[in-house]
Amino acid sequence: MIEKTPLRRSCGILLHISSLPGPFGIGQLGRQAFSFLNFLQKAGQTIWQFLPLGPVDATTMYSPYMSSSAFAGNPLFISPKILVEDGLLSPDDLKDFPSLSEYLVDYEKLVPLMGKLLKKAHAKFKKGAGSTAFQEFCRSNSFWLDDYCLFAALKQYYDGKAWNQWPDEVARRKKDALESARKKFAESIDYNRFVQWQFFKQWQGLKRAAEEKGIKFFGDMPIYVAPDSADVWTNQDCFELDPNTLKPTFIAGVPPDYFSKTGQRWGNPIYKWKIDGRPNEALYKWWERRLKFTSQFMHMVRIDHFRGLQAFWKIPAWEKTAVNGKWVRGPGRYFFERLHGAVEKLEIVAEDLGTITRPVIRLRDELGLAGMKVLIFAFDSDEHNLYLPHNYEHRNFVVYTGTHDNNTVVGWYLDPKVGDYAKERARRYANSDGNRIHWDFLRIAYSSIARIAIIPMQDVLGFGSDCRMNLPASTKGNWRWRLAERFLTRDVAENLRSEAKFYARLPVKISSAKAQ
Repeated sequence: MIEKTPLRRSCGILLHISSLPGPFGIGQLGRQAFSFLNFLQKAGQTIWQFLPLGPVDATTMYSPYMSSSAFAGNPLFISPKILVEDGLLSPDDLKDFPSLSEYLVDYEKLVPLMGKLLKKAHAKFKKGAGSTAFQEFCRSNSFWLDDYCLFAALKQYYDGKAWNQWPDEVARRKKDALESARKKFAESIDYNRFVQWQFFKQWQGLKRAAEEKGIKFFGDMPIYVAPDSADVWTNQDCFELDPNTLKPTFIAGVPPDYFSKTGQRWGNPIYKWKIDGRPNEALYKWWERRLKFTSQFMHMVRIDHFRGLQAFWKIPAWEKTAVNGKWVRGPGRYFFERLHGAVEKLEIVAEDLGTITRPVIRLRDELGLAGMKVLIFAFDSDEHNLYLPHNYEHRNFVVYTGTHDNNTVVGWYLDPKVGDYAKERARRYANSDGNRIHWDFLRIAYSSIARIAIIPMQDVLGFGSDCRMNLPASTKGNWRWRLAERFLTRDVAENLRSEAKFYARLPVKISSAKAQ
């Protein structure tokens, strides 16, 4: 049983790190991140939610939900200016960095530019006297860092090929092959260790600043991992893999539903929860390490596709759609009982969207986990829609206007595919003419009984569909939206704070204080 969190009302903003303003083509952990903390504090917000923080690449269209590691951080988020402050780069190293879009991340241009800077920083670091902090980081994180850095080096050497296409002795992790590879790629491994050290060093600095301001970091944990990841390569006994090809025999997804006649075929390998009818000790050890590691860097975490722990849709890998899968019982309550010590410092939110069964709801409530409500889902069906605030079963929910996978509220409202019935219901529910529909939705969320209200930054500002973060099932333009710094104004902060105060969502210690 997870200890229940006090049902104190609060509010926060959803904005991924990549979407922050900044001069280097992508949001990073430098000045703009600290400035956003100041904005949140002035706005009466106590939660900053973001998407998964792992490395991304072109093979998965830069999706943070298909990262090459469940542990590593994204090198693109490292602030070059902090590297200058730490003496690892000179100001001259930044002079030739080109001007990139402040509205969209141009990964194709950015990746080689950041790689060049990070390699310069590593070269300068190697010329120094060494660092006990670096050695301690490598030692305390060796349980994931060593294999990840070797994976990254091998991935580069084999021209980006998936690990199960590498030479057999390397793919199967034969001892002699791994020892030889570690010697051969020692320089690349050391570079990747350095990069991860810098990421987590900068992250901890930002986290300390957030804690000083009373702001919680709310991370996102995909339940599954990418098939071409260090996690699967390193822990092959934890996944349903073909012993001959090392490719997944079964993959994850969801069955056909209201949104898709053929379901969703995600492609992630299925966990091997049991071996010969007994719990897979290696898998639970991996999950324990993952959760404990996450608790060092987050205060809260959303388990994406939480229902997969109660029952998951198992699709034969050869199927082209998700139609011919079947439900298989997951570990359920045992998962949390077994890993209680690993999650005791984390406040967990269950992503329970879509078609959810009574056993999933029962598991969520027995564990005392908060669920999710999304207002953009609330107005296109009948009066019993559970996303409408007057139908909320209790207070232990996080209410959103929308998520990273949805259109913005304004984009939804202006979409001709959304029926007039839904728009009329939204206006009537908000007692509004729809001219500021995004602010109407914010007030509906804030006024609800849900103990936490999270608003995507696009909906705070009333941006349209061109600013959405992701369009599921599409292959272009996702994960690129950025927030220009000029939109983070004092007026926006004061308006947010006013609403948070009116709906009793300000933190207790500053509820009567004025914004600084």
